[in-house]
Amino acid sequence: MKVIVRAPSNIAFIKYWGKKNEKLRIPANSSISMNLSDAYTETSVEFKKILSDDLVIIDGKKIDGKEKERIGRHLNLIRKMARINFFAEVLSKNNFPKGAGIASSASGFAALTLAGVKAAGLNLSEKELSVLARLGSGSACRSIPDGFVEWKKGSKSSDSYAYSLKSPEYWDIRDIIVVVGEKSKKVGSTEGHKEATSSPFYKARISEMDKKIADIKLALKNKDFTKFGRIVEEEAINMHTVMMTSKPPLFYWLPKTLEIMQSITTWRE
Repeated sequence: MKVIVRAPSNIAFIKYWGKKNEKLRIPANSSISMNLSDAYTETSVEFKKILSDDLVIIDGKKIDGKEKERIGRHLNLIRKMARINFFAEVLSKNNFPKGAGIASSASGFAALTLAGVKAAGLNLSEKELSVLARLGSGSACRSIPDGFVEWKKGSKSSDSYAYSLKSPEYWDIRDIIVVVGEKSKKVGSTEGHKEATSSPFYKARISEMDKKIADIKLALKNKDFTKFGRIVEEEAINMHTVMMTSKPPLFYWLPKTLEIMQSITTWRE
């Protein structure tokens, strides 16, 4: 059975950078996000007897190497759960640039999880789907529930999952995405997470996360956009400070990024 699904990317208000368990993709801190309805991945999965290997095509390009291996490992989890041994044909397309900082791995692995599970004939709860998606890409677990979402860091695989805090209709917030460069990041998030603890600011950041989570949830509950925006901006700068002071340093901001940030500050004056 061929199954086609669409899964959104998401933007984290309180982000995670650094993992407590690399293999299980358990984060060092919880995070809060919002799904992006107009930035998505559409994926079809079909398990076929005739295939001698998984066939993966993303945005019209046949995928091989490490990227295919990562997808294959995720499909293996689904195959093991469903007790099937057929290889899969995976056709996937994004409506935004892949690997350019718009969380294509989140929407991609959420879509792969949803389509793969259904194609394999499994019936999983939203929590189980979120846990499974997390094993493919951490932030993918946040693209399973709808609306405003919290990813609870948990202490083990079964309790590290995302759930909806509020529905999409709760608060009419728009996320404007400005693509300043379509090239994929030289260092992906998976590798970047591994270097997070080398930053001298990492421990201080983690120590503040519980308070940040509580503050952003209160601002969301009260629809206090001024407080909400201040927390989100501070958090983004905080996370990128850790990135830029890691060893080796990671610079995900481009000159155009800073230009836009400065323009926004000027517009407010």
